[in-house]
Amino acid sequence: MPEQPPRSDDVLLEARAVTVRFGGLVAVDEVDAQFRAGELVGIIGPNGAGKTTFFNVLSGVIAPTSGDLFVAGERLTGARPERYARRGIARTFQTPRVFAELTVAANVDFGLQFAGRGRDAPAALKDAAAILALIGLDGQAGLPAAVITPSQQRLLEIGMALATRPRLLLLDEVAAGLTESEVEHTAQLIRRLRDELGLAVIWIEHAVTTLLRHVERVLVLHQGRKLADAAPHDVVRNPEVVEAYLGDEMAQAA
Repeated sequence: MPEQPPRSDDVLLEARAVTVRFGGLVAVDEVDAQFRAGELVGIIGPNGAGKTTFFNVLSGVIAPTSGDLFVAGERLTGARPERYARRGIARTFQTPRVFAELTVAANVDFGLQFAGRGRDAPAALKDAAAILALIGLDGQAGLPAAVITPSQQRLLEIGMALATRPRLLLLDEVAAGLTESEVEHTAQLIRRLRDELGLAVIWIEHAVTTLLRHVERVLVLHQGRKLADAAPHDVVRNPEVVEAYLGDEMAQAA
């Protein structure tokens, strides 16, 4: 595989023929994808489609079995997650990873100390207080993270990721377990973060109807393969996607 940079200057993250095998299981199968500055992209697919494994590769949590990863033209295949973070890639996880014994504000401060203080940042990300105000947790700043609600812990993890002053934010099912109104509130927050901070956002979510209303492009994975990569209105009319995942009812409603 040649090691040239991506073809466009605005490509922040590129996967080329990324494959991940766990023994005899192919979890991600030669997936190509490009993610550009300012994009809001959704990733959908059935359980076991390889979505989180693909995220783990994009953030350096695991190395691909084959294929390459480029961040802003720099090949980072096999690099540790800290290297991705310092190149502006931040992520959340399906289960929020917060420091339960620390206060909400101290959790965000950890993100600032980890990778963010030396990086230029908008006023909305200048310190923990500003970040908590942005995500609506300023009223919980002094509470231990252990006592806030699960939905607030998900917001806190987004705040910790924002504290690293990322250029691209990877969100892994941040609406899981939330009520319908909380899901919509979270989706609106994600859109606002992209718009106000100029971030690129890649969002995995099972709340497909909500996701399709808010993203501009959708990548569909099925059995580790990329089944589609297009605008939401095109994806929901794609016969392969309808058969593999969405079903006729959603296609007819779209």
